[in-house]
Amino acid sequence: MTMTKIRTMVVEDEPVSRDRLLALLGEERDIEIIGACADGREAATAIASASPDLVFLDIQLPEVNGLDLARAFNPARRPAVVFVTAHDTYALPAFEIHALDYLLKPFSAQRFRSALTYAREHLAQRRATSLGRHILDLLPDAHPPAAGRPPAPPAATASPVSDRLVIKSSGRIYFVKIADIDWCEAAGNYIRVHVGAQAHLIRETMNRLESQLDPRLFVRVHRSTIVNVDRILELRSSFNGEHVVVLRSGTRLTMSRGYRDALQERLRRPF
Repeated sequence: MTMTKIRTMVVEDEPVSRDRLLALLGEERDIEIIGACADGREAATAIASASPDLVFLDIQLPEVNGLDLARAFNPARRPAVVFVTAHDTYALPAFEIHALDYLLKPFSAQRFRSALTYAREHLAQRRATSLGRHILDLLPDAHPPAAGRPPAPPAATASPVSDRLVIKSSGRIYFVKIADIDWCEAAGNYIRVHVGAQAHLIRETMNRLESQLDPRLFVRVHRSTIVNVDRILELRSSFNGEHVVVLRSGTRLTMSRGYRDALQERLRRPF
């Protein structure tokens, strides 16, 4: 089976950093390097012409900076973008324009490969989605409307929402998939976000964090705790009418009585 190559471009004005990115990419069998640019204006022309799948993009560039360059991409042919910069102050603007990852210089080869792995997963999912839509477009309508009956209106579509949190920790920027979060707990003026075996500490309030999470996936079980519903294994009765929420990981969390109805509604069953 022929390997699908990821057509990749590097946009970096510092020769040493550009050469390092090219060297790391050159070690990957599924990467096809189709260009390297040293300034934003040159990159804009090259990207519009070559339509790469993936771009490693510096932010502080001559002529046109990386953020403005990414904002100007053609939405129909927008490449996946991994920003590369020595400054963490650009993390939120990068996230707002749907950056896949944010490599903070100097980064290790392991950190680079982590970003590349995420890019591979994203591009594979995008290809699968595109193929599925193409197949559906080729299929005839399975149930044409009966004579005299108007066709049904198109299904409502949801507005796109952010699916990741930006977390700055120990000099690194993490783009955490919201669906990967297991649970969150208040920790003084901070919140500890639990993702598998990792826990990230962010300066945020519970109410504000709750507003950023998909209400279909997350529920508040205590004034200090938010849980991903998919991670709940069982509920156990406790004293004073309270319950213990047991997660699939074995973690046990206290649920206050005031939040019971919301969780009961989410699980669609009484307890």
